[in-house]
This record gives sequence, structure tokens and C-alpha cells, in this order.
Amino acid sequence: MVPFDTGKPSPARMYDYFLGGKDNYEVDRVAGEKVKEAIGEMLAGAVVWENRRFLQRVVRHLAESGIDQFVDLGTGLPTQGNVHEVAQEIIPDAHVVYVDNDPIVLAHGRALLATNATTTVITADVRDPEGILGHPDLRELIDFSRPVAVLCIALLHFLPDADDPAGILAAFRDRLCPGSYLALSHLTNDGVPADELDRVEAVYAQATSPIVFRPPERIREFFDGLAIEEPGLVRPWRWRPELGVEGPCTEALYAALGRLPAD
Repeated sequence: MVPFDTGKPSPARMYDYFLGGKDNYEVDRVAGEKVKEAIGEMLAGAVVWENRRFLQRVVRHLAESGIDQFVDLGTGLPTQGNVHEVAQEIIPDAHVVYVDNDPIVLAHGRALLATNATTTVITADVRDPEGILGHPDLRELIDFSRPVAVLCIALLHFLPDADDPAGILAAFRDRLCPGSYLALSHLTNDGVPADELDRVEAVYAQATSPIVFRPPERIREFFDGLAIEEPGLVRPWRWRPELGVEGPCTEALYAALGRLPAD
């Protein structure tokens, strides 16, 4: 079991705070306020909601395309419009596995999903992809011989290069069959003032995970081996807005959906 640390701010709980949730602690709220001071309260809220709306649009698109299996890495705390809610509105028996390394996510998620037989939450660290892929709860719900959507939303910017985020994604990609997908969003240093980046990095340096802003060309590399679908690697608010779940517009993130082609 991953230690339950309330002495340091957690990205999952800070994200919950930015979304207006209640599953956070004073240490998370203090860190969240520092981020708001660094980039402005309006922008701090806009970034998380822009990202959230992208997640909802991409899951809707995938479910409407027939994808009925989802692995959500770094899911964060439960809130309205989760992956299983969006997917199961279209495919009622869609299978969803949430993965996070914060034990509070497991506690809240299992309570929320107590009556949902095709959705579960596991506590695991994305830096151990084999531990996730071999987890019995995941293997019970996910059949990798059929297409799967791996969701990596607002996660990799919490992994420094030393953790080899590209290698982590490759481990998941190598388990997928053709027709599977990777959806990814990532904070960028493209278009964001350097002093704001420095202040946000300083806040997360005191958290359970650091934060890393990457340029778009580095983010694009995470899709190696995949065909990036239209409209390409774009700001999240530019990704398929016609799907109807609109959100704020910022220059803080890039996002894309990649598909594993047939050999």
C-alpha cells in the first residue's frame, strides 16, 4: 500500500481543490492558493476545467467510436463527469479501471463505485507499469486482446525525465492491440511566462510530486508509435469542441488522441 501522506500537498488533492471539491486538506489548500498567487485565481481554475472538459469530450468520442474499455492513469479524486459516467452513458457495460498512487483516491473511489460491477479503482504508481498491468483487479476487467483506451490526462507533467515517462507509456503501448488509443494532456512552457512557471514549479517542489512543463515537441514524442488523430496536438479547448462539452480556453496545455495502427 502506498503511504498516506497528509504532511505534503498531493497533486490529486490539489486538483480536487481547484475543481471546488471537498476531498483535500489544509496543506493542499495552502499549496493551491500559492499556485493561484503565481498564475492568478481565474487561470488556475481555467486550466483544471479546460483539462477536465477535454477528458470528457475524448471519452465521449471514444465510446461513440465503440471503445468499451478504459484505463485511467492518475485519475485523481472522484468528481462529477468521471470517465465511467461519460462512457457508461453511451455503453452501459463499459469497463473502467481508475489508477492513482494516492490512497485517498482508493477510499473515496470504492465508496462511489460500490454498486458498479464494471468499474474499479486500484492504488498503484504509474512508474511501475508492470505492477498496474498485472494487477488482478485490472486483469479482471480489461481484455488487452481487444481495443483499450489508456487515458493519461494531466499526469506526465508530474514525472521528471529521470522517471522515463516515455518508457512508461511504451510499456502500456506494448500491451495494446491495434485499434487501441492513448489520450494525453500535458502542461507546457510554450506561451507561458517564465516567471509564472518558476513560481508554480517552486510550489510543487514541496508536494509529493514535482511539476515539469514541457515544450510541444517533447509532448509529441509521447505519441511515438501511434497515429495522432485529427485535429492533432492542440490546446485542449481546440480538440473536437463540436462534441459539446465546452470549457475555458488557456495556453497552458497541449492534448491529443493517438491510435495504435495495424502492423
